[in-house]
Amino acid sequence: MRAISGLWRWRHNPLRRTTDLVEAWVALAALLSIVLVAPVVGSLVGAVAQDALQQSVRDQHRARHEITATVVRKLEGSPLEADPETLTGRDARHRVVADWTAPDGTGHHGTVMADLKSPHPGDEFSLWTDAHGRLVARPLDSATATTHAVLAGFAAALLAVGLIESGRRLIVWRMVRRRYARWDQAWDRTGPDWGRTGTGS
Repeated sequence: MRAISGLWRWRHNPLRRTTDLVEAWVALAALLSIVLVAPVVGSLVGAVAQDALQQSVRDQHRARHEITATVVRKLEGSPLEADPETLTGRDARHRVVADWTAPDGTGHHGTVMADLKSPHPGDEFSLWTDAHGRLVARPLDSATATTHAVLAGFAAALLAVGLIESGRRLIVWRMVRRRYARWDQAWDRTGPDWGRTGTGS
């Protein structure tokens, strides 16, 4: 972006080349695009992601139900790692055989994960199921959805900055290659006579 300062400095400089001014204008346009366009892109993507994720939160909370299950017996084995989607994320989980009643009133019996430190027959714990009693994951909460939307917007803004800067670098690279090609052509025309007496006379 140093070329931007050249816009003022090179206005009346006799050594100024057209490509110098073009490079400076390209850098200025890239800077303005980064300052103006990237935040807008990030905001739009974040807003769209927020709407979609919050709708998903509402759909999941309508379709998933927290019910109470009862331990029938504990299955042998060491405690498993905590569910990363739980709020605390610190409770040990055990595999147990349990009974539960679905929101539609049907009874269910099966092997599930219980977030109990030491499960015993008759202990109660929470499960998430659909309306028919099938086990499902905990629904996404609104705060987590908002965090994901903010991250999506931030990533989109960074991507826009990267694309703009990549475009600027590509344009400058092509200009430099063209400049070198012209220098090579000029040197080829001048080179054979360089240093000879009477050259150009």
